[in-house]
Amino acid sequence: MVALAAAGLLLTSRRMASRDVLGLVDWQLLVLFLGLFVVNAAFADVGLLAAALSGLAARGIDATHPAWLFTLSAGLSNLVSNVPAVLLLLPAAEHRLAGPVLALSSTLAGNLLVVGSIANIIVIDQARRLGVHIGWRTHARVGVPITLATLALAAVWLLLRG
Repeated sequence: MVALAAAGLLLTSRRMASRDVLGLVDWQLLVLFLGLFVVNAAFADVGLLAAALSGLAARGIDATHPAWLFTLSAGLSNLVSNVPAVLLLLPAAEHRLAGPVLALSSTLAGNLLVVGSIANIIVIDQARRLGVHIGWRTHARVGVPITLATLALAAVWLLLRG
């Protein structure tokens, strides 16, 4: 609501033309975000999310358990990006540590691959516009070891919290 109010003020402002304000919007990024959330909502609405969680439970993977939630969040973050992964896993967030588990695992796992976080895509796109090329391999050389180390530290910290 705050963002919409601010956008409304900017669009009605006499200091900057509406055309100029709208020209500053990164429409491709906005469409990417919308697409991620539409796909997630459709996934949940047609019952695929419930079926996936039931299928995992049948194989002994209890997504409500913090260790499994941590692992699933880290893995899913690199398939669908970290924010949509958290939205998909929210129905399994029943444990008292579910919030910290989802926040830590999805955020830190987002550094593993380029697609792990929209922030990675934004930074790589901005770097490209400035003439700096950051490819998948370049990102992975730094992202993989840092992600594995920080996820391990976060897992230990969560285990100690109990």
